[in-house]
Amino acid sequence: MKPQRKIDYLKCRNGVWYVRVQDTATGQDFARSLQTRDKLEAEVKAAEFITQHKARILARRPRVVTEWVHAYTPGQSHSDGNGGQIIATDRELIYLNHNGAVTKTTPNGRNMVHLEGNVPGVDMNAPAPERYTPRYLETLHALMHTAPKSKANTIDDAVIDFYVKENGFADGSQAHRETYQAWEVFQKLVGKPLAKCTRDDGRKLVAHYEAKGLKSASVKKIVGRLCAACNLAIDENKLSYNPFSGVAKLRDDKLIRVPLDDADMKTCFDNLGALSASDQLLFRVLASTGMRLSEAFQINSEKTEMGIRYVVIGRKTKQSKRRVPVPASLLPFLPERITAPLFTGDPNQASTRLGTWLDDVCKITDPAKVAAHSLRHRAQDQMRAHGCPPEIREELFGRDKETVGKHYGLGHPVTVLRQWIDKLS
Repeated sequence: MKPQRKIDYLKCRNGVWYVRVQDTATGQDFARSLQTRDKLEAEVKAAEFITQHKARILARRPRVVTEWVHAYTPGQSHSDGNGGQIIATDRELIYLNHNGAVTKTTPNGRNMVHLEGNVPGVDMNAPAPERYTPRYLETLHALMHTAPKSKANTIDDAVIDFYVKENGFADGSQAHRETYQAWEVFQKLVGKPLAKCTRDDGRKLVAHYEAKGLKSASVKKIVGRLCAACNLAIDENKLSYNPFSGVAKLRDDKLIRVPLDDADMKTCFDNLGALSASDQLLFRVLASTGMRLSEAFQINSEKTEMGIRYVVIGRKTKQSKRRVPVPASLLPFLPERITAPLFTGDPNQASTRLGTWLDDVCKITDPAKVAAHSLRHRAQDQMRAHGCPPEIREELFGRDKETVGKHYGLGHPVTVLRQWIDKLS
C-alpha cells in the first residue's frame, strides 16, 4: 500500500509563519497568519485550527453506524388482530392472548446499519429508499466487509495469521473477515498478550457480542475461530493456554424463521422496482423455486429434457445437488438461454441488499422474516399445502439427509417436477 503523503499545514512567507488548509468538500483554501517568526510558537498557535480542520474531514468521511430500529413503539400496547395484545418494551415484544397470558416474546426490532458522513454523488439527507443508490450500497458494503490486514509484527498476530493460512481462508471471505474482526475487537477489549489472558478475558469477548444482540450460535461460531487459532498454536508449541476454550455457550435463543405470507408477497412485488434489475430477478428466482440464495449464484448454464429447461444446483451437501426445472412464471424474465452466470458478485452482499430493501422499502421488519430463508420456507409450506409427495419436495428443495436407495437414477422426470414447481407461482 502506498504511504500517504504527509501534509504540512504551516507555511512561511517573508519570515512570518501562517497556516493554510484546504476544504476537501469545496477545494477552497483557507489561510491565517500566525503573526510570529518563531516556528515553535507557530505550531502551538496553529494546533487548534488544524485539529478543527481534521475533525471536519473526519466528520465527512463515510462510516458505518449500527442502531437498533424498533418494530413497535416502546411503551405502548398494540393489538395482534386476534383479540390479544402486544406489549412493546425497548428490546422485546410480549404477546398476550385474550386472557392476558403471555404466549411468546420476540425481539422488538433489529440492528440496522447505515452510512453517516459524505458519499460523493449521494444526497445523504434523502429518505432511505432514495438514498440507497448503487454508489451508497457499494460504499456501505465495502466498509462492512473490509477486514483488517494481517500484520505479523507480534507473536499473537502470527498465531492468527498462521490459523488463517492453514485453513486457506481467502481474503475477503466470511471466515477471513470474522477471524480478524474478532481478533481486533478482543485486542481492544483486553489489551494484553494471549499468554497472559485467562478465560475471564475470553468471556469479555462473548459479553461484547451478546451486548450487540448476536444469538448464542453466532457468538459461538465467531469466538470459536479464535479458540481454534489458539488450539492450533498450542499444538505447534507456540502457546500453552487457550483463553477462549468453553467460554461461548449455546442457549435456547435461536430465532425461528417464518415464511413471507400472501400480504408480504404482494408488498414485495409492489415494491420490486426499488431493486436493481439483477436483484429483481434474484427475488423472482428465489420466490418461484425455493432455492437457497447461494444456489441461485451457482446458475451458470441450463439443460433441457423433453423440451423443458432446467438448471443443476446444490453444493452445500452431497444430497443437495439436484435438477430444478425453470418455472413457467420465471421464463419471461430469463435470457433465451443461460450460457453464463445468472448472478455475479458476493451472495452475502446480495443478501444484505435484499434485507435492507425488505426492512426499509417494504416495511417488513419482523426479525423472523428474511428474504431468502422466508421465501424457501414459504415454498416448502406451499408444496405441503398442495399435497406434494415428500420425495418430490426432496428433489426440488434438496434432501435433509442422505438415505439408502437414493443414489440410483436421476429421480423423477423433469416434466413431473415442472408440474409441481409451477404451483409455487
